[in-house]
Amino acid sequence: MSTLKDKYINPLTDFGFKKLFGTEPNKDLLIDFLNQLLPKQHLIKDLSYRQNDHKGYTPYDRSASFDIKCKSTSGEQFIVEMQKAKQQYFKDRSVYYSSFPVQEQGKKGTWDFKLTPVYTVAVLDFTFDDEREKPSIVQQVQLKNQDCEVFFDKLNYIFIELPRFTKKQDELETTFDKWLYILRHLSDLNDRPKAIQERVFKKLFKAAEIANYTPEEKEEYEGSLKKYRDIQNSINTADREGEKRGLIKGRKEGIKEGRKLAELSIAKTLKDNGFSIDMIQKSTGLSKEEIEKL
Repeated sequence: MSTLKDKYINPLTDFGFKKLFGTEPNKDLLIDFLNQLLPKQHLIKDLSYRQNDHKGYTPYDRSASFDIKCKSTSGEQFIVEMQKAKQQYFKDRSVYYSSFPVQEQGKKGTWDFKLTPVYTVAVLDFTFDDEREKPSIVQQVQLKNQDCEVFFDKLNYIFIELPRFTKKQDELETTFDKWLYILRHLSDLNDRPKAIQERVFKKLFKAAEIANYTPEEKEEYEGSLKKYRDIQNSINTADREGEKRGLIKGRKEGIKEGRKLAELSIAKTLKDNGFSIDMIQKSTGLSKEEIEKL
């Protein structure tokens, strides 16, 4: 029996993110969201979803599992992910994953090595621990030379740090503002806000309404929501512990230790709930050996 009380799903859960952005009937939602981030020359008119698991080229290659993988009709390829917990080597992981759609473009026989653009778009439910002078909600990353000029414009990373978005309903100005507000607050709403009346959002709110789901979908969402809440609780507990240790050992060392505690706590929670070692590695960045010891 369902115990869900919210009217709308949480889009930061695995189920919610894939339901709203990773299904064929809702691909116009993903297109609209991505077009808020892309340069004019790469705006998407249509896209097709692709198999989102890559097993590697040999038995020794590591596999990659993407949240959403798609390709536009003009050839651009996209990896779109929701990342809920900090990982020690998250940036490394993003580069590693982006290498698969690059390698897939290789052709047998004579080939001039021309590539189509690859975009990795990561929606983060955390902020990077860096020391940027003016931290922004969105970081767009390309390969640049020593003069800070773009050297190669076909490999692109877009990181959206959701916790940095703090606007209220009456402060929403752009369509992108509205997307970020929805990603942060959808499950807290009882109705579509007056400031968010565009047609694409009308469809999103309908797709997000839990009452429209089958019993099987509700059960799947409940499991996904429990996982999300367990992860958030583990992070909050570890953050508090890290702050305490930071007072004793120094802020940087305390934060580092707190982050490690968070990763271990999340991994144990997922392991106790029956998740695979590979999935736990994807969620936390811990090694197989560290997870097996829990």
